[in-house]
Amino acid sequence: MMEEQGGGDWQFLNDIQVRIRDLEEKHRTLKDRILLIGQNLIEMKEKNDEDLLEIKKNLELMRRSIERLTSFLEVASSEFSKFARKEDLEILSKQARMFQPLELRKKRFKK
Repeated sequence: MMEEQGGGDWQFLNDIQVRIRDLEEKHRTLKDRILLIGQNLIEMKEKNDEDLLEIKKNLELMRRSIERLTSFLEVASSEFSKFARKEDLEILSKQARMFQPLELRKKRFKK
Protein backbone atom coordinates (compact mmCIF):
# COMPACT_ATOMS: atom_id res chain seq x y z
CA MET A 1 0.00 0.00 0.00
CA MET A 2 2.88 2.30 0.76
CA GLU A 3 4.35 1.62 -2.61
CA GLU A 4 1.11 2.54 -4.29
CA GLN A 5 0.92 5.73 -2.29
CA GLY A 6 4.55 6.58 -3.14
CA GLY A 7 3.88 6.09 -6.84
CA GLY A 8 0.74 8.22 -6.58
CA ASP A 9 2.73 10.98 -4.91
CA TRP A 10 5.23 11.01 -7.78
CA GLN A 11 2.40 11.06 -10.29
CA PHE A 12 0.81 13.97 -8.42
CA LEU A 13 4.13 15.85 -8.42
CA ASN A 14 4.59 15.16 -12.13
CA ASP A 15 1.08 16.48 -12.82
CA ILE A 16 1.86 19.63 -10.84
CA GLN A 17 5.15 20.11 -12.73
CA VAL A 18 3.36 19.72 -16.08
CA ARG A 19 0.72 22.24 -15.02
CA ILE A 20 3.41 24.66 -13.84
CA ARG A 21 5.25 24.33 -17.18
CA ASP A 22 1.97 24.90 -19.05
CA LEU A 23 1.23 27.97 -16.96
CA GLU A 24 4.77 29.29 -17.49
CA GLU A 25 4.40 28.81 -21.26
CA LYS A 26 1.05 30.60 -21.23
CA HIS A 27 2.64 33.36 -19.17
CA ARG A 28 5.52 33.75 -21.69
CA THR A 29 3.05 33.77 -24.59
CA LEU A 30 0.90 36.43 -22.91
CA LYS A 31 4.01 38.47 -22.07
CA ASP A 32 5.16 38.35 -25.72
CA ARG A 33 1.70 39.36 -26.93
CA ILE A 34 1.54 42.24 -24.47
CA LEU A 35 4.97 43.44 -25.61
CA LEU A 36 3.83 43.31 -29.26
CA ILE A 37 0.64 45.19 -28.43
CA GLY A 38 2.67 47.82 -26.55
CA GLN A 39 5.07 48.17 -29.47
CA ASN A 40 2.15 48.52 -31.91
CA LEU A 41 0.56 51.16 -29.70
CA ILE A 42 3.80 53.14 -29.60
CA GLU A 43 4.15 52.93 -33.40
CA MET A 44 0.53 53.99 -33.88
CA LYS A 45 0.98 56.94 -31.51
CA GLU A 46 4.11 58.08 -33.37
CA LYS A 47 2.32 57.82 -36.72
CA ASN A 48 -0.71 59.67 -35.36
CA ASP A 49 1.57 62.40 -33.98
CA GLU A 50 3.24 62.75 -37.41
CA ASP A 51 -0.15 62.87 -39.14
CA LEU A 52 -1.43 65.44 -36.66
CA LEU A 53 1.64 67.62 -37.22
CA GLU A 54 1.12 67.42 -41.00
CA ILE A 55 -2.56 68.35 -40.58
CA LYS A 56 -1.60 71.32 -38.41
CA LYS A 57 0.89 72.51 -41.04
CA ASN A 58 -1.71 72.20 -43.80
CA LEU A 59 -4.27 74.00 -41.66
CA GLU A 60 -1.84 76.87 -41.06
CA LEU A 61 -1.14 77.11 -44.81
CA MET A 62 -4.87 77.22 -45.54
CA ARG A 63 -5.39 79.87 -42.85
CA ARG A 64 -2.69 82.05 -44.41
CA SER A 65 -4.17 81.55 -47.89
CA ILE A 66 -7.61 82.54 -46.63
CA GLU A 67 -6.16 85.63 -44.98
CA ARG A 68 -4.44 86.64 -48.24
CA LEU A 69 -7.64 86.02 -50.22
CA THR A 70 -9.66 88.03 -47.73
CA SER A 71 -7.17 90.89 -47.90
CA PHE A 72 -7.21 90.80 -51.71
CA LEU A 73 -11.01 90.80 -51.80
CA GLU A 74 -11.14 93.77 -49.43
CA VAL A 75 -8.72 95.74 -51.61
CA ALA A 76 -10.50 94.71 -54.81
CA SER A 77 -13.94 95.61 -53.46
CA SER A 78 -12.70 99.02 -52.33
CA GLU A 79 -11.22 99.59 -55.82
CA PHE A 80 -14.45 98.64 -57.59
CA SER A 81 -16.11 101.78 -56.32
CA LYS A 82 -13.50 103.81 -58.22
CA PHE A 83 -14.42 102.25 -61.58
CA ALA A 84 -17.13 103.66 -63.79
CA ARG A 85 -20.28 101.64 -64.22
CA LYS A 86 -21.15 100.29 -67.64
CA GLU A 87 -24.20 102.57 -67.92
CA ASP A 88 -22.06 105.61 -67.14
CA LEU A 89 -19.55 104.61 -69.83
CA GLU A 90 -22.32 104.18 -72.40
CA ILE A 91 -23.68 107.65 -71.66
CA LEU A 92 -20.21 109.17 -71.97
CA SER A 93 -19.63 107.27 -75.20
CA LYS A 94 -22.89 108.62 -76.69
CA GLN A 95 -22.02 112.15 -75.64
CA ALA A 96 -18.58 111.83 -77.19
CA ARG A 97 -20.10 110.61 -80.47
CA MET A 98 -22.59 113.46 -80.48
CA PHE A 99 -19.87 116.01 -80.01
CA GLN A 100 -17.00 115.23 -82.31
CA PRO A 101 -15.63 118.50 -83.61
CA LEU A 102 -13.10 116.81 -85.88
CA GLU A 103 -15.82 114.83 -87.64
CA LEU A 104 -17.85 117.96 -88.21
CA ARG A 105 -14.86 119.68 -89.71
CA LYS A 106 -14.10 116.73 -92.01
CA LYS A 107 -17.70 116.69 -93.25
CA ARG A 108 -17.57 120.41 -94.03
CA PHE A 109 -14.38 120.08 -96.03
CA LYS A 110 -15.69 117.11 -98.02
CA LYS A 111 -18.58 119.11 -99.38
